[in-house]
Amino acid sequence: MSENGKILEIIADLMPEALRGVDRLQSRWDAYSIDESLAVPDAQARDVLGRLVDRLKENYPFWHPSYAGQMLKPPHYIASLAYFLAQQINPNNHALDGGPATAKMEVEAVAELAGMFGYGSWLGHLTSSGTIANLEALWVARSLHPDKAIAFSSESHYTHRRMCEVIGAATVEIPVDRAGRMDLDALREELGKGSIGTVVMTTGTTALGAVDPIDSALELRREFDFRIHVDAAYGGFYRLLAEDDRWLDATSAAAFRAIAETDSIVVDPHKHGLQPYGCGSVIFRDPSVGRFYKHDSPYTYFTSDELHLGEISLECSRAGAAAAALWATLQCFPLQAEAGLGPVLRKTRQAALDWADLIEGTPGLRLVLEPELDILAFYSVGEGKNVSGISRLTHRIFAELMNDPDHPLYLAKLNLKPGMLRARDDLVWDARTVTVFRSVLMKPEHLAYVPRLHARLIEQLKNLGGV
Repeated sequence: MSENGKILEIIADLMPEALRGVDRLQSRWDAYSIDESLAVPDAQARDVLGRLVDRLKENYPFWHPSYAGQMLKPPHYIASLAYFLAQQINPNNHALDGGPATAKMEVEAVAELAGMFGYGSWLGHLTSSGTIANLEALWVARSLHPDKAIAFSSESHYTHRRMCEVIGAATVEIPVDRAGRMDLDALREELGKGSIGTVVMTTGTTALGAVDPIDSALELRREFDFRIHVDAAYGGFYRLLAEDDRWLDATSAAAFRAIAETDSIVVDPHKHGLQPYGCGSVIFRDPSVGRFYKHDSPYTYFTSDELHLGEISLECSRAGAAAAALWATLQCFPLQAEAGLGPVLRKTRQAALDWADLIEGTPGLRLVLEPELDILAFYSVGEGKNVSGISRLTHRIFAELMNDPDHPLYLAKLNLKPGMLRARDDLVWDARTVTVFRSVLMKPEHLAYVPRLHARLIEQLKNLGGV
């Protein structure tokens, strides 16, 4: 049986008792018959589900450590089970009366997230994605400073520019330094013009996993008047490791610790929080921003005087099952450095460090940057130092690894411009960009698997003369 098969076996073992619990809950009510219009013949149901499984074969093996490409991995089985069980009721966390139980779970789970970042008072909720969470944070930023621009780095996620277009906010793009972090000298220059109301700092850029210097930005905030929003969609949970210098470098750790003094933050539990898609979150340090959500809809009704989640969210319908899944997961994996989620993150971080060491020790392979989290970028100069040749080799190796019939390996690719290759002045820039490998090692199983990943890479490089 495969390792993933063992997980499915665990689910199959836990599911019957859990379903009986849901049945006991539902049987409290008067008996009724499911309407005949909803019936599906057993043969048809089995046929459709069988064909579904066949169609799912077109996916890449996101659950397996041989998949080390994009930011994709399966949820923990506790999260999957909790989601499925809550889905049988299908609560809507838009209002307390739409999801009384799961709304409470959401408040409790978001309180755990807020506490992880050091927010004492806060206002926040889950969202369907990091994109929507960032939209909401930028909408509040624009509402607070309607005549000022929102600034973000050239390496920040493209969603910021797109969402600023949606809300009609002016934007300022700040260049990055050689480490892929926001250039604070350039930021200072722009702040001096007095046109910026909010600065977006990223902890874990999508391309390189770079962590912007939030602590230094706080120093600038004491001189200039602006808000700081943190896009921690990917790297936010690494805050758990920021008190121990064994795991994060001093610059990154200081940035994570400084989040406590920022104005808002976005983090995606569907990335390192072991959750299924979609589960993002947005949290504000100042609860008074709730005034921007005020509405007076004639169809809104209440069963409680308490503030309900629909009054502090841009989204209306939201899956209560997502809150149940996150709440249940945090019961099993508390947000702690030495227990729960912390050890999971330590393994993903160590996997990146180990592979970085192997790459640095292999002639012909080069790191783009030392990894700050668990994202690794590298390339081969086996065919020479012209960036066009580096790109060609990257494309060839990528295709050969992915299409290997016996042992496929899945990486990702990244296009970089000059200035992002750690002072590699010996490269010949005969093209505008260079394509390198990018690998996301976000599964704890990657730690034990890194030697195999590296061996497969070297094997293909040797076959093509790349090392």
